[in-house]
Order: sequence, then structure tokens, then C-alpha cells
Amino acid sequence: MTALDLSAFTQHGLRESVLNEVHARPFTPLTQPVLVIRFAFMAKDDSPAADRASLAAFCAQHGAPPPELGAKHHQVDLGPVRLRFEQHSEFATLTWIWSPPADSGPRRFGTVAPELQALIAALPQAGELLVAVKLEVEAVPDAVARAEEIFDKSSLAVVSIKGGSGAVASDFRLDDDGFTRILVCADGATPERLGALVQRVLELETYRTLALLGLPAALALAPSVDSSERRLGEVLAEMQGAATLTLNNHLLTELTELAAMLERGATRTLFRFGASRAYWDLVQARLSVIEGEPIAPYSSWSSFLARRIAPAMRTLNALERRQSELSRRLARAADLLRTRVDVELEEQNRDLLRSMNERTKLQLRLQSTVEGLSVAAIGYYVVSLFGYLAKGAHDTGLPVEPTLATAAFVPVAIALIWFTTHQIRKRHLKEDHEAEKAAEE
Repeated sequence: MTALDLSAFTQHGLRESVLNEVHARPFTPLTQPVLVIRFAFMAKDDSPAADRASLAAFCAQHGAPPPELGAKHHQVDLGPVRLRFEQHSEFATLTWIWSPPADSGPRRFGTVAPELQALIAALPQAGELLVAVKLEVEAVPDAVARAEEIFDKSSLAVVSIKGGSGAVASDFRLDDDGFTRILVCADGATPERLGALVQRVLELETYRTLALLGLPAALALAPSVDSSERRLGEVLAEMQGAATLTLNNHLLTELTELAAMLERGATRTLFRFGASRAYWDLVQARLSVIEGEPIAPYSSWSSFLARRIAPAMRTLNALERRQSELSRRLARAADLLRTRVDVELEEQNRDLLRSMNERTKLQLRLQSTVEGLSVAAIGYYVVSLFGYLAKGAHDTGLPVEPTLATAAFVPVAIALIWFTTHQIRKRHLKEDHEAEKAAEE
């Protein structure tokens, strides 16, 4: 029986990468006891490329295979230490997994062996450190008693593991070294199940921290939104008494500046607020997989985190709603003011046209007056010239009386001159009318 050949079909360019995405970050099987240290570094400028180059150099130095070009996940074994590298959209994680020797004896919680410290120090990162977690998996008879020894009881949260025996505990406080500490007690868990549990707990702590990045941005933006809301109210009050076009134009300019400032702030925080909500959804998804029943008298992880993160998420949502509503109010106010400015401009244009019509009428009257004077003046010169002709004819012996001939020529000259100027003006008016009609068409 021959295998079905898919080469006859045109393969989608992203088919392989999409199908392999579910295997991009596999769980690492773990056996207790084990210490896991995770760092999350925020990407900044070209830090992802620098961090990848640093990782490649580190692997080459220790005889381990470097990450493949474009790989989002890489894992290497360095003796008793395993290193996991994961590249995300805006951060990268380094997870160091160390299994203490069987004969190492009792240790203080979170104690980092010198060889592990040396490896961590040998792999510098260009990104900004955001998350630092110490997670230790211990096999102890009483998980709650062990948690009470390690953590601050006032903020201790303990839950049983869903679908298994054991518990997960943390006080979500920073220790003296700046790490968040987490205790996992998973009796009887298989290496695969324990690895999945540890990875989800680490992801939960990472996403919890990332979700809260939106809160400082919201608190920094809130005063600007408050100021814009107050100024909008003042502008609306000033609009009621604004009677001049200059003042209305000034108010319209101010509204435009307020809208631009608001949109600039909204654009700057759009990604951060959306990312915070997405990370909070991931936290809740991880909690639903990890959490079993709460262990009295301590809070469950869900209630502990919701009590502290949910108000931050509500702050982000409330600020976004205020921005959206303020944007609509600014747009309505600007439209009203723009309409008022347009009406005032139309009134000014109407008054200007009326004034131009009045001036045109005055010009026509003046032109008619000047035209009459022009006919008289031209007639006077024409009659004077005719008088010289009549005198010359009389002096040459022709039977012409100069005075009588000149007097008789006056009405003829005036009539001819008036008729000529009238025809010229009529022709000009006709040409202007035709030009106006052509322009209208």
C-alpha cells in the first residue's frame, strides 16, 4: 500500500509554521526536588537581536548547540543545569532549571548553587529585567506548614493542585534579592505533569506582572484626561457668550488642540492597555488549569490576585471609556462651533456682497455722470475744430457764416458723440454679459 503523496497539492506558505505552533514551547519533564529561576526581559530597541547573539555566544562557549535562526524557543543542557530560552512579542524569558544532587542535604529555600550563579552571570541580557522568580519544588509531608515557614502569612495564598495532590503557595512579595518566591509541592506527580505545572505557574507569575504594566500608564494619563474634561466644560461655557468671529475661531483652535492631545495620549496607551487585558486573560486561564480547592485559612490565588489586579483592570477600562466619551464630546463641540463660525462667515460674506453692490451702483452713477461730462467736453472740442474749419472756409471766399455754421453744428456733434459712446458702452456691456453667462455654464 503506497502512501498518499501531498506534493500534488499547492502547499500554503504558512501551513508548516502554523501546525508546528502548538509544539513551539513544549513542557520540560521535571523530577523533584528542583529549583527553577526565571527572568523575563522586556524588549527595548534592538535588545532582542543582542540577546539572541549573546545566547548564541554563550552556547558556543559551553559546547552547546546555538538557537536556530528565527527560533522562538531554545533549550540546552549544561550538566546539572537546563536552560530554556523563549522569545515573545515584547519580552523574552530565560528559565534556569537546577536539580540539586541527592546527597546535597537540607537547603535553605531558594538557595542558588555557586555553579548556577556563575552560569547566570555569564549570560548578560540587553533587555530590561521585569520578572525574577524563584520557584522550588519540594517533597514535604505538610505543604502548608512549609509555606508558613517561608512566606509572610499576612499575604500568603495557598491552593491545592487541580486534579492532583499537593499545593502551590506564594506571598507574591519580593525577597531580599528582588525575587518573587513560589513553593510547589506535588506529591506523586509524573515528570511530565510536574513540568507542565511548573511552566504554567511561571507563566502565571510572568503574565501577572505584565498585566500590571498598564496601570502606571493609566495613572500617568489620568491627569491629562481630567484637565481636558475641565477645559472642555470651560470652552462650552465660553461658547454661549462668544459673539465675535475672532473669539469663536480661538475657541475652535483650542478644541482642536484638546482633541489632538487626547488622541495622542490614547494612541500612546492603546497597545499597553490592550496588552494588559490580554495578559490578565492569560492569568485567569492559567489559574483555571492550576487551581484546585483553597486551603483554609489562606486566600486562593484567584481571590488574592483578583483583589489586587482586577481594580487595576477596571481603572484601565474606565480611563479608556472616559477617553472615548471625551473624544465624542470634543467632536460634537467642535462641530457646533464650526457651524457657528461658518454661519458668521456667511453673514460677513453677505454683508460684503451687499457693500460691493452699493459701491457698484455708485460707480455706475458716477460713470453715467462722467459719461455726460465726457460727451459735453468732447463735443466742445469737436465744435471748436469745426469752427476753425468754418472760419477758414469763410476766409477763402466761400459763402459760409462761421458763427451760424458753428451754432448749427453743435447739436449734430453732440448727437454723434453721444451715439458713439452709447454704442461703445452697449457693446462692452454685451461682452461682459456673455462672459458672465459662459462662466455660469
